[in-house]
Parts: sequence; C-alpha cells; structure tokens
Amino acid sequence: MPDLTSPSGEKPVVVICPFLALPTAVRRATVAAIDAIFFEASSVKAFADNEARAAFRWLWLGRYLCEEPEHAFVAQTGDGRTIGYLVGSIADPAQREAFASLTYFADFARLTAQYPAHLHINMAAGSRSTGVGARLIEAFAEHAKERGAPGMHVVTSADARNTRFYRRCGFVERARADRPGGAVVLLCRALSADL
Repeated sequence: MPDLTSPSGEKPVVVICPFLALPTAVRRATVAAIDAIFFEASSVKAFADNEARAAFRWLWLGRYLCEEPEHAFVAQTGDGRTIGYLVGSIADPAQREAFASLTYFADFARLTAQYPAHLHINMAAGSRSTGVGARLIEAFAEHAKERGAPGMHVVTSADARNTRFYRRCGFVERARADRPGGAVVLLCRALSADL
C-alpha cells in the first residue's frame, strides 16, 4: 500500500474540501491539477485529435466542474498539492438530456431513480490505496444525503479494479449491462433507511 509519507518520515495532513470553498485563484490551479490526475488515471490514453480529447474530458469531468461545481470535492495536502478529486451530481442522470449519450442509463433507469446521485473519482498515482479516496466518497455521500438524495451510484466496467474500492466504500452491484466495449455494472449505495 502506498503512503503519503514525506522524505522526513512525516505523513502530511490531507484535507477534503468542497471545490467551491477554494479561493478563485486557487481553483484555477486546482483545475489544472485535476486535469492532470484525470488523464493520468484514465484508461484512454490516445485520442484522434485535441477535439476528441476535449470531448472525452467534457463527458467524464468537464460538465461536472462547469455545470455542477457545488458537488465537487478535492483532496489536498497541507502544502496545497491536489492529490485527488470527486465530481458528481445529485440529479438522476437517466432523467437528464445531458446524459443521453450514455446509453446504459436507459438500462439502469429504474435503479438510478432510487439511487440518483452519482460520482466520478480519481486519485493521483502516488495517493491511491491510502484511504483518501474513501474520505472523498464519504464527503460526497454526506453532501448528497443533506440534499435529499436517497442513494448514490457509480457505473464502471465489470472487470475494472475499482469495483473492489467501491465495494469497500459500501456500494453493492445492483445491475449489469452488456455494451460493445464490455459489460458495465451499476454499483449502488443507500443514503436513506428507506432503501
């Protein structure tokens, strides 16, 4: 398991904070760090051109930072280095035109109505498996619950390593759908005793 120990042997303090709580000037630098983490962590490394790269970023990151920044969180070390982020939405994506291009939501619509909040999370390579990602999930879970979301979900490849992480964070597989690129799973977590 990697750790964040400094060369002097001290573990840095890692703060989880809402993206919008950062001062505007810090937010600009943080977006650059988030972009670097996003592309480093992505399974897609090659793009036909800059337009394809920008469209990919918009699909999985940009629309959240631009349209719903109030639901974004960052993990930063005490010296201000961004080591992870979480972006998400409280609204059910199956009911939103903006997500129509993600056709698997049609398969999962009954469940996403019950677990509407959804998220995307990435950590910098040296900060994975440190517990910080789980802290980001918990911050978002509390945020979504406070805003009335009865549950939250993630969609990922059925064979992805991150499914273990999500299960450790309390998500349970509720559905799967076959897609041309391979099967995807819907992992859900209740935020209300009613689910």
